[in-house]
Amino acid sequence: MERHEPLKPFLLAFPGPLRDRLVAAVLSGEKVSTTGLLREYELEQEELPPVGERSALIDSDGREVAVVEVTEVRVLPLGAVDLRHALDEGEGYASVAEWRAGHERFWHSAEMREAMGDPAFTVHDGTMIVAERFRVVERLGSAAESGSSAG
Repeated sequence: MERHEPLKPFLLAFPGPLRDRLVAAVLSGEKVSTTGLLREYELEQEELPPVGERSALIDSDGREVAVVEVTEVRVLPLGAVDLRHALDEGEGYASVAEWRAGHERFWHSAEMREAMGDPAFTVHDGTMIVAERFRVVERLGSAAESGSSAG
């Protein structure tokens, strides 16, 4: 795939073991959705991704490992997340409650609170989230050679 300009990075979590697991789940086809906080977009003065936008999935080493395309973007209250979204995150959650507990651990972590600029940041049912669905359209570099054929 020939690109004329660099793709925007598609970042999952912070570099480290969690990002590594999430990137592997995307490459295996298990992870086809992700959740961000609308507040993060506001803080970074970033527009929500439009359907059809392609981005470069970045691993913990900062390498582009795949091109992903946004297929759906929904903004909704945290309390309205459905089971389909939770399951499609590909992290092994069996219920919305499990999904929420895992995401609250991340969003309430010291690293995330620092990124939000609020040491007491917490989420609640009314916290607005961005639920994105995506698909892998191309694997890049060694990810194409070493990745699973599932998908």
